[in-house]
Amino acid sequence: MGSSMRKKREKKRDFNKAKLKVGREKAKAANFTDTSFKSKSIHINQGALTSDGIDSAEQFKQNLSLCISAKSDTQRREAVAYITNQISSTPPNNPVGTSGVLSKLLPLLSDASTSVRAQLLKLFRALPPSEVGAHVEKILMYIRGGMTHLSPDIRTDTLNVLDWLLDVAGDEVVSCSGGWLKTINSFSSMLGWNPSVGSAMTSKGWTTASKATLGTKKGPEAQARQIQALARFLEVGFKPEAPIPVQSAAYWDNIYRLPTTPNPFAYLNLFGIPRDEENEMYLDRGSRQRVFDARWRATIATGMEGARKEGGTVGRAAAALGRALNGGFDGPESGSEN
Repeated sequence: MGSSMRKKREKKRDFNKAKLKVGREKAKAANFTDTSFKSKSIHINQGALTSDGIDSAEQFKQNLSLCISAKSDTQRREAVAYITNQISSTPPNNPVGTSGVLSKLLPLLSDASTSVRAQLLKLFRALPPSEVGAHVEKILMYIRGGMTHLSPDIRTDTLNVLDWLLDVAGDEVVSCSGGWLKTINSFSSMLGWNPSVGSAMTSKGWTTASKATLGTKKGPEAQARQIQALARFLEVGFKPEAPIPVQSAAYWDNIYRLPTTPNPFAYLNLFGIPRDEENEMYLDRGSRQRVFDARWRATIATGMEGARKEGGTVGRAAAALGRALNGGFDGPESGSEN
Protein backbone atom coordinates (compact mmCIF):
# COMPACT_ATOMS: atom_id res chain seq x y z
CA MET A 1 0.00 0.00 0.00
CA GLY A 2 2.80 2.39 0.85
CA SER A 3 4.68 1.71 -2.38
CA SER A 4 1.56 2.32 -4.44
CA MET A 5 0.92 5.73 -2.88
CA ARG A 6 4.55 6.77 -3.41
CA LYS A 7 4.35 5.88 -7.10
CA LYS A 8 1.16 7.90 -7.50
CA ARG A 9 2.80 10.97 -5.94
CA GLU A 10 5.84 10.66 -8.21
CA LYS A 11 3.62 10.35 -11.26
CA LYS A 12 1.67 13.43 -10.19
CA ARG A 13 4.95 15.32 -9.69
CA ASP A 14 5.91 14.30 -13.21
CA PHE A 15 2.85 15.94 -14.65
CA ASN A 16 3.64 19.19 -12.78
CA LYS A 17 7.02 19.57 -14.49
CA ALA A 18 7.42 22.17 -17.22
CA LYS A 19 6.79 20.73 -20.62
CA LEU A 20 9.48 21.22 -23.22
CA LYS A 21 8.30 22.57 -26.56
CA VAL A 22 9.54 20.69 -29.58
CA GLY A 23 10.11 22.37 -32.93
CA ARG A 24 10.64 25.90 -34.12
CA GLU A 25 9.14 29.01 -32.45
CA LYS A 26 6.02 30.39 -34.10
CA ALA A 27 6.74 33.43 -36.23
CA LYS A 28 5.64 36.78 -34.71
CA ALA A 29 3.31 39.15 -36.49
CA ALA A 30 4.74 42.12 -38.40
CA ASN A 31 3.19 44.63 -35.94
CA PHE A 32 4.26 42.70 -32.82
CA THR A 33 5.30 44.82 -29.82
CA ASP A 34 7.32 43.31 -27.01
CA THR A 35 5.63 44.39 -23.77
CA SER A 36 7.57 42.14 -21.45
CA PHE A 37 9.13 44.01 -18.51
CA LYS A 38 12.54 42.58 -17.68
CA SER A 39 14.08 45.41 -15.63
CA LYS A 40 14.80 44.57 -11.99
CA SER A 41 15.09 48.23 -10.85
CA ILE A 42 13.69 51.68 -11.69
CA HIS A 43 15.99 54.71 -11.72
CA ILE A 44 14.46 58.20 -11.25
CA ASN A 45 16.66 61.15 -12.15
CA GLN A 46 14.67 63.72 -10.16
CA GLY A 47 12.11 63.08 -7.47
CA ALA A 48 11.19 63.77 -3.87
CA LEU A 49 8.79 61.91 -1.63
CA THR A 50 9.07 64.32 1.32
CA SER A 51 9.00 68.11 1.60
CA ASP A 52 11.79 68.32 4.16
CA GLY A 53 14.46 69.17 1.62
CA ILE A 54 12.40 71.70 -0.41
CA ASP A 55 13.15 75.38 0.00
CA SER A 56 10.33 77.33 1.71
CA ALA A 57 10.07 79.79 -1.19
CA GLU A 58 9.79 76.93 -3.68
CA GLN A 59 7.19 75.19 -1.55
CA PHE A 60 5.21 78.46 -1.37
CA LYS A 61 5.22 78.73 -5.17
CA GLN A 62 4.22 75.08 -5.58
CA ASN A 63 1.19 75.57 -3.32
CA LEU A 64 0.33 78.82 -5.08
CA SER A 65 0.26 76.92 -8.36
CA LEU A 66 -1.84 74.13 -6.81
CA CYS A 67 -4.49 76.66 -5.78
CA ILE A 68 -5.45 76.98 -9.44
CA SER A 69 -4.30 73.76 -11.10
CA ALA A 70 -5.48 71.15 -8.55
CA LYS A 71 -8.57 69.23 -9.66
CA SER A 72 -9.69 68.29 -6.16
CA ASP A 73 -11.58 70.83 -4.03
CA THR A 74 -9.74 69.57 -0.95
CA GLN A 75 -6.34 70.10 -2.57
CA ARG A 76 -7.21 73.64 -3.62
CA ARG A 77 -8.56 74.50 -0.17
CA GLU A 78 -5.48 73.09 1.58
CA ALA A 79 -3.17 74.95 -0.81
CA VAL A 80 -4.98 78.24 -0.10
CA ALA A 81 -4.82 77.48 3.65
CA TYR A 82 -1.05 76.92 3.38
CA ILE A 83 -0.60 80.30 1.65
CA THR A 84 -2.76 81.92 4.35
CA ASN A 85 -0.64 80.44 7.15
CA GLN A 86 2.58 81.58 5.47
CA ILE A 87 1.33 85.14 4.99
CA SER A 88 -0.01 85.45 8.55
CA SER A 89 3.06 83.91 10.20
CA THR A 90 5.65 85.96 12.10
CA PRO A 91 7.63 87.05 10.16
CA PRO A 92 5.41 86.64 7.10
CA ASN A 93 6.72 84.43 4.30
CA ASN A 94 5.60 85.74 0.91
CA PRO A 95 8.34 85.41 -1.73
CA VAL A 96 6.06 86.55 -4.60
CA GLY A 97 4.58 89.61 -2.88
CA THR A 98 0.97 90.74 -2.54
CA SER A 99 0.77 91.43 -6.28
CA GLY A 100 1.81 87.87 -7.16
CA VAL A 101 -0.65 86.33 -4.71
CA LEU A 102 -3.58 88.42 -5.96
CA SER A 103 -2.78 87.81 -9.64
CA LYS A 104 -2.78 84.06 -9.05
CA LEU A 105 -5.73 83.71 -6.67
CA LEU A 106 -8.30 86.30 -7.79
CA PRO A 107 -9.87 83.85 -10.32
CA LEU A 108 -10.83 81.68 -7.32
CA LEU A 109 -13.55 84.23 -6.49
CA SER A 110 -15.74 82.25 -8.89
CA ASP A 111 -14.56 78.80 -7.73
CA ALA A 112 -17.34 76.20 -7.56
CA SER A 113 -16.35 75.05 -4.04
CA THR A 114 -17.79 76.98 -1.09
CA SER A 115 -14.95 75.90 1.20
CA VAL A 116 -12.33 77.20 -1.25
CA ARG A 117 -14.05 80.59 -1.45
CA ALA A 118 -14.33 80.79 2.35
CA GLN A 119 -10.62 80.02 2.75
CA LEU A 120 -9.81 82.58 0.03
CA LEU A 121 -11.58 85.30 2.05
CA LYS A 122 -9.43 84.39 5.08
CA LEU A 123 -6.34 84.75 2.89
CA PHE A 124 -7.42 88.20 1.68
CA ARG A 125 -7.92 89.33 5.27
CA ALA A 126 -4.38 88.19 6.09
CA LEU A 127 -2.85 90.43 3.39
CA PRO A 128 -1.20 93.69 4.56
CA PRO A 129 -3.87 96.42 4.11
CA SER A 130 -1.26 98.97 3.07
CA GLU A 131 -0.32 96.86 0.03
CA VAL A 132 -3.87 96.24 -1.21
CA GLY A 133 -4.71 99.79 -2.31
CA ALA A 134 -2.44 99.65 -5.36
CA HIS A 135 -4.36 96.65 -6.75
CA VAL A 136 -7.94 97.82 -6.11
CA GLU A 137 -8.81 98.28 -9.78
CA LYS A 138 -7.82 94.70 -10.64
CA ILE A 139 -9.61 93.26 -7.58
CA LEU A 140 -12.80 95.15 -8.46
CA MET A 141 -12.77 93.65 -11.96
CA TYR A 142 -13.08 90.13 -10.47
CA ILE A 143 -15.57 91.30 -7.82
CA ARG A 144 -17.89 92.71 -10.49
CA GLY A 145 -17.64 89.41 -12.35
CA GLY A 146 -18.61 87.52 -9.19
CA MET A 147 -21.49 89.90 -8.44
CA THR A 148 -23.16 89.03 -11.76
CA HIS A 149 -22.41 85.28 -11.58
CA LEU A 150 -25.25 82.81 -12.13
CA SER A 151 -24.63 81.10 -8.78
CA PRO A 152 -26.32 82.90 -5.83
CA ASP A 153 -23.72 81.49 -3.41
CA ILE A 154 -20.86 82.96 -5.46
CA ARG A 155 -22.65 86.32 -5.58
CA THR A 156 -23.03 86.34 -1.79
CA ASP A 157 -19.41 85.34 -1.14
CA THR A 158 -18.24 88.02 -3.57
CA LEU A 159 -20.09 90.64 -1.53
CA ASN A 160 -18.09 89.49 1.52
CA VAL A 161 -14.90 90.15 -0.46
CA LEU A 162 -16.23 93.61 -1.38
CA ASP A 163 -16.84 94.32 2.31
CA TRP A 164 -13.23 93.41 3.06
CA LEU A 165 -11.98 95.67 0.26
CA LEU A 166 -14.08 98.59 1.52
CA ASP A 167 -12.59 98.07 4.98
CA VAL A 168 -8.95 98.15 3.88
CA ALA A 169 -9.11 100.53 0.87
CA GLY A 170 -12.54 102.18 0.76
CA ASP A 171 -11.37 105.51 -0.67
CA GLU A 172 -9.45 103.78 -3.47
CA VAL A 173 -12.48 101.62 -4.32
CA VAL A 174 -14.82 104.55 -5.02
CA SER A 175 -12.19 106.75 -6.67
CA CYS A 176 -10.29 104.35 -8.96
CA SER A 177 -10.98 104.09 -12.69
CA GLY A 178 -14.40 102.47 -13.13
CA GLY A 179 -14.73 101.87 -9.41
CA TRP A 180 -17.81 104.05 -8.92
CA LEU A 181 -20.16 103.72 -11.88
CA LYS A 182 -19.20 100.22 -13.00
CA THR A 183 -19.73 98.83 -9.51
CA ILE A 184 -23.14 100.52 -9.23
CA ASN A 185 -24.03 99.02 -12.63
CA SER A 186 -23.15 95.57 -11.26
CA PHE A 187 -25.32 96.17 -8.17
CA SER A 188 -28.25 97.20 -10.36
CA SER A 189 -27.90 94.09 -12.53
CA MET A 190 -27.63 91.86 -9.47
CA LEU A 191 -30.73 93.38 -7.83
CA GLY A 192 -32.73 93.64 -11.06
CA TRP A 193 -33.03 97.40 -10.65
CA ASN A 194 -31.71 98.23 -14.11
CA PRO A 195 -34.47 99.80 -16.25
CA SER A 196 -32.55 99.14 -19.48
CA VAL A 197 -32.87 95.37 -19.05
CA GLY A 198 -36.22 95.31 -17.29
CA SER A 199 -36.84 94.77 -13.61
CA ALA A 200 -39.37 93.52 -11.13
CA MET A 201 -40.18 97.09 -10.12
CA THR A 202 -42.74 97.37 -12.92
CA SER A 203 -44.17 93.88 -12.39
CA LYS A 204 -47.93 93.62 -11.87
CA GLY A 205 -47.73 90.01 -10.74
CA TRP A 206 -48.13 88.33 -7.39
CA THR A 207 -44.87 89.63 -5.94
CA THR A 208 -42.63 92.67 -6.17
CA ALA A 209 -39.50 90.77 -5.17
CA SER A 210 -36.44 91.18 -7.36
CA LYS A 211 -36.24 88.72 -10.24
CA ALA A 212 -32.63 88.12 -9.35
CA THR A 213 -33.66 86.33 -6.17
CA LEU A 214 -36.66 84.32 -7.35
CA GLY A 215 -36.07 80.59 -7.59
CA THR A 216 -33.36 80.52 -4.92
CA LYS A 217 -33.69 78.84 -1.55
CA LYS A 218 -32.77 82.01 0.35
CA GLY A 219 -34.30 84.69 -1.88
CA PRO A 220 -35.19 87.34 0.73
CA GLU A 221 -31.95 86.83 2.68
CA ALA A 222 -29.88 87.11 -0.51
CA GLN A 223 -31.71 90.26 -1.60
CA ALA A 224 -31.30 91.82 1.84
CA ARG A 225 -27.58 91.05 1.77
CA GLN A 226 -27.23 92.67 -1.65
CA ILE A 227 -29.09 95.82 -0.56
CA GLN A 228 -26.93 96.06 2.58
CA ALA A 229 -23.77 95.82 0.46
CA LEU A 230 -25.06 98.57 -1.87
CA ALA A 231 -25.84 100.77 1.14
CA ARG A 232 -22.34 100.22 2.51
CA PHE A 233 -20.80 101.06 -0.87
CA LEU A 234 -22.81 104.29 -1.17
CA GLU A 235 -21.92 105.29 2.39
CA VAL A 236 -18.22 105.06 1.53
CA GLY A 237 -18.72 107.00 -1.70
CA PHE A 238 -20.78 109.76 -0.06
CA LYS A 239 -18.61 110.03 3.05
CA PRO A 240 -17.87 113.70 3.81
CA GLU A 241 -14.29 114.63 3.10
CA ALA A 242 -11.98 116.14 5.66
CA PRO A 243 -11.96 119.95 5.27
CA ILE A 244 -8.76 121.42 3.86
CA PRO A 245 -7.41 124.30 5.94
CA VAL A 246 -7.63 127.60 4.09
CA GLN A 247 -4.34 129.32 3.34
CA SER A 248 -4.81 132.93 2.30
CA ALA A 249 -1.61 133.05 0.22
CA ALA A 250 -2.50 129.92 -1.72
CA TYR A 251 -6.04 131.22 -2.26
CA TRP A 252 -4.88 134.48 -3.89
CA ASP A 253 -2.13 132.72 -5.83
CA ASN A 254 -4.71 130.40 -7.31
CA ILE A 255 -6.79 133.37 -8.47
CA TYR A 256 -4.17 135.78 -9.79
CA ARG A 257 -0.96 133.89 -10.57
CA LEU A 258 -0.41 132.03 -13.83
CA PRO A 259 -0.44 128.22 -13.43
CA THR A 260 2.98 126.58 -13.47
CA THR A 261 1.86 123.00 -14.23
CA PRO A 262 1.64 121.71 -17.84
CA ASN A 263 -1.88 121.64 -19.29
CA PRO A 264 -3.54 123.01 -16.12
CA PHE A 265 -7.05 123.01 -17.65
CA ALA A 266 -7.01 119.39 -18.81
CA TYR A 267 -9.94 118.62 -16.51
CA LEU A 268 -12.18 120.75 -18.78
CA ASN A 269 -11.50 118.36 -21.69
CA LEU A 270 -11.96 121.14 -24.22
CA PHE A 271 -10.10 119.45 -27.08
CA GLY A 272 -9.94 115.85 -25.92
CA ILE A 273 -11.90 112.77 -26.87
CA PRO A 274 -15.41 112.33 -25.40
CA ARG A 275 -15.27 111.12 -21.84
CA ASP A 276 -16.14 107.57 -20.87
CA GLU A 277 -18.26 108.11 -17.76
CA GLU A 278 -18.11 104.49 -16.60
CA ASN A 279 -14.30 104.24 -16.70
CA GLU A 280 -13.70 107.73 -15.35
CA MET A 281 -12.13 108.36 -11.95
CA TYR A 282 -14.41 110.24 -9.54
CA LEU A 283 -11.92 111.50 -7.01
CA ASP A 284 -14.17 113.59 -4.76
CA ARG A 285 -17.57 113.30 -3.16
CA GLY A 286 -19.11 116.05 -5.28
CA SER A 287 -18.30 114.42 -8.62
CA ARG A 288 -19.64 111.07 -7.38
CA GLN A 289 -22.87 112.73 -6.23
CA ARG A 290 -23.39 114.50 -9.56
CA VAL A 291 -23.03 111.41 -11.73
CA PHE A 292 -25.06 109.29 -9.32
CA ASP A 293 -27.91 111.82 -9.25
CA ALA A 294 -27.91 112.04 -13.04
CA ARG A 295 -27.86 108.31 -13.79
CA TRP A 296 -28.94 106.18 -10.83
CA ARG A 297 -30.66 108.03 -7.98
CA ALA A 298 -34.19 107.81 -9.37
CA THR A 299 -33.87 104.15 -10.38
CA ILE A 300 -32.35 103.02 -7.07
CA ALA A 301 -34.87 105.06 -5.08
CA THR A 302 -37.73 103.35 -6.94
CA GLY A 303 -36.21 99.91 -6.34
CA MET A 304 -35.65 100.76 -2.70
CA GLU A 305 -39.33 101.69 -2.25
CA GLY A 306 -40.39 98.38 -3.76
CA ALA A 307 -38.02 96.50 -1.43
CA ARG A 308 -39.28 98.43 1.59
CA LYS A 309 -42.81 97.21 0.88
CA GLU A 310 -41.57 93.61 1.09
CA GLY A 311 -41.00 94.07 4.83
CA GLY A 312 -38.88 91.79 7.02
CA THR A 313 -35.14 91.64 6.44
CA VAL A 314 -35.52 93.12 2.97
CA GLY A 315 -37.47 96.10 4.34
CA ARG A 316 -34.88 96.75 7.05
CA ALA A 317 -32.07 96.60 4.47
CA ALA A 318 -34.03 99.05 2.28
CA ALA A 319 -34.30 101.44 5.24
CA ALA A 320 -30.50 101.33 5.63
CA LEU A 321 -30.17 102.05 1.91
CA GLY A 322 -32.50 105.03 2.32
CA ARG A 323 -30.23 106.46 5.02
CA ALA A 324 -27.23 106.01 2.71
CA LEU A 325 -29.06 107.81 -0.12
CA ASN A 326 -29.95 110.69 2.19
CA GLY A 327 -26.32 110.90 3.25
CA GLY A 328 -25.39 111.56 -0.35
CA PHE A 329 -28.04 114.23 -0.95
CA ASP A 330 -27.00 117.81 -0.39
CA GLY A 331 -30.37 119.35 -1.13
CA PRO A 332 -32.87 120.88 1.32
CA GLU A 333 -34.57 117.48 1.84
CA SER A 334 -31.45 115.83 3.23
CA GLY A 335 -33.05 115.52 6.63
CA SER A 336 -35.90 113.28 5.49
CA GLU A 337 -35.81 109.77 4.09
CA ASN A 338 -36.45 109.10 0.43
